[in-house]
Amino acid sequence: MRTNQGGVVDRQALDDLRAFLERHSGLVVLTGAGISTASGIPDYRDRRGGWKRSPPMQHQQFMGSHAARQRYWARALVGFRTLGEARPNAAHHALARLEALGRIRGVITQNVDGLHQRAGSRRVIDLHGRADRVRCMGCGARRMRHDLHAELADRNPRWSTTGARAAPDGDADLETDFSSFEVPGCTRCGDGIWKPDVVFFGDSVPRDTVERAFDLLAESEALLVVGSSLMVFSGFRFARAAARDGKPIACLNLGRTRADDLYAVKLEAPVELALDALLAGLEAQPPASLTV
Repeated sequence: MRTNQGGVVDRQALDDLRAFLERHSGLVVLTGAGISTASGIPDYRDRRGGWKRSPPMQHQQFMGSHAARQRYWARALVGFRTLGEARPNAAHHALARLEALGRIRGVITQNVDGLHQRAGSRRVIDLHGRADRVRCMGCGARRMRHDLHAELADRNPRWSTTGARAAPDGDADLETDFSSFEVPGCTRCGDGIWKPDVVFFGDSVPRDTVERAFDLLAESEALLVVGSSLMVFSGFRFARAAARDGKPIACLNLGRTRADDLYAVKLEAPVELALDALLAGLEAQPPASLTV
């Protein structure tokens, strides 16, 4: 396993990763927050896999406390601007191009930002949902998040001009008195709780989503982990399953991951630089399964 601890792409490690992709054309990619940092979206963990900030909102806390929901939605009204305005970076575009070239079968992402789809990836499984939608926890009604934010801004006009540093997943580093913040309920069922259509910490990934992800992994020859520490079990289980089934695993990530002992190849480098370089080396070559 070759790694690079600095911010420069290690040429030998890059060649090893390129050779991995050449040997295993039908692979699936598992992505995490590290693929979106170059798009301006902060991540949760440092290079050692530890928390950079307080852990995010817990599902039970959100559902059980009106004060927690006031704090969440007030901070989201400020912080979601960064997530909503983010655009795909070179890493997202490289994966979309590799899919178009037949190099990868699809993407399983732990991210909720939708940037893979915006970059043109066609087969994407949003393991933790999508942050641009909200769902009523009472009746199941759905609406676009920007629509709810418009209502929140109308009810809480002073918060629209509040500034704070952006945090992961549309949050903001903001602490103040949130007790006057108005949070509307669902008008369809009376007073249902609006929640982002994402899997909060402490909640479970829907069974059908997990099954679709495992089906995609079953179709693949190998697994490539990009920009994820895999500290959360919902992602780590796919690396564990690939190893159990004898599928080779490669990793492109800055820092330690939970599956470091499972990789055939690991490259530590900025993912957007490394994937762009990999794409340049692979574009002119047909995948092995298409060679005649």
